Amino acid sequence: MARSALITGITGQDGSYLAELLLAKGYEVHGLIRRASTFNTGRLDDIYQDPHDYQRRLYLHYGDLSEGSALVNLLREIQPNEVYNLGAQSHVRVSFDMPEYTGDITGLGSIRLLEAIRASGIDTRFYQASSSELYGSTPPPQREDTPFHPRSPYGVAKLYSFWSCVNYREAYDMYAVNGILFNHESPRRGETFVTRKITRAVARIAAGLQDTVHMGNMDAIRDWGYAPEYVEGMWRMLQADEPQDFVLATGVGATVQRFAEVAFSAAGLNAADHIAIDPQYYRPSEVDYLLGDPSKAREKLGWVARTHWDDLARIMVNADIALLDDQLTGRTVRGDAPSVLVAVGSRA
Repeated sequence: MARSALITGITGQDGSYLAELLLAKGYEVHGLIRRASTFNTGRLDDIYQDPHDYQRRLYLHYGDLSEGSALVNLLREIQPNEVYNLGAQSHVRVSFDMPEYTGDITGLGSIRLLEAIRASGIDTRFYQASSSELYGSTPPPQREDTPFHPRSPYGVAKLYSFWSCVNYREAYDMYAVNGILFNHESPRRGETFVTRKITRAVARIAAGLQDTVHMGNMDAIRDWGYAPEYVEGMWRMLQADEPQDFVLATGVGATVQRFAEVAFSAAGLNAADHIAIDPQYYRPSEVDYLLGDPSKAREKLGWVARTHWDDLARIMVNADIALLDDQLTGRTVRGDAPSVLVAVGSRA
């Protein structure tokens, strides 16, 4: 039988790329999605499989990381070989506005899933999506043994999840690992995240639809990589003989200002002519400098980031220009039309 995997957060950037990767490797893929009154599965349209096709390998299940009993039942039903916990309230700035919700889903959600694995008695390998936000104000470069000092409710919630994963690994001999991923982006990045906010604005400014993009802290330094490469690293972590935690990063950093300059330049524009600073986008406590050291992943997993921040900026700008052009000319592309992924349920 094909290997199987459960992905929480399958409708997000990382979840959709991971689902594509696992399907390409022959897996049966199950995804947890939240019930909503609007379609939220647009990133999965390219891998949609008709639920009446008895040979399909993609299954979606309604559920939520706030409901532990449903997680137990689902795990018992599908018996996945691997579980990837990518579900979260993942926007750092929003976590200051919604700290309790962030703590519940991003923090407690992970231990509900770990406990569901233990309670269901299944034999599986567990991946926890940790974050470079764990390091916060700790000076770079940051690696697996660098002390944590989170600077947001999101970072604090991820810290709880990190240590929950370690604890279940040690207490119950689970194969459970943390992937401490530094910023990774793509054309599928959410539109409110800073990189996608910039590249969408570049496309709209180039098309004459707006003139200015309002930004916050332009001096923050981040280590940006390409999301499709990072989900390959997630998978490799669960193929190792022993469970270990790993940093995934490029080891190359840039300021938000430099990312914006390259993005605008890719469309023949000058960033200085179109950026306005708005204090409402500042965080109550800033994270100034995140730069990862991926040496362990390179040595033990053979994983190397091939796409750095400048090429990434150009990839995203070109994709957003093409997306906007398709929208303006009436063509439908990913995210432009309502999703057809409405069939959810078990394998029955």
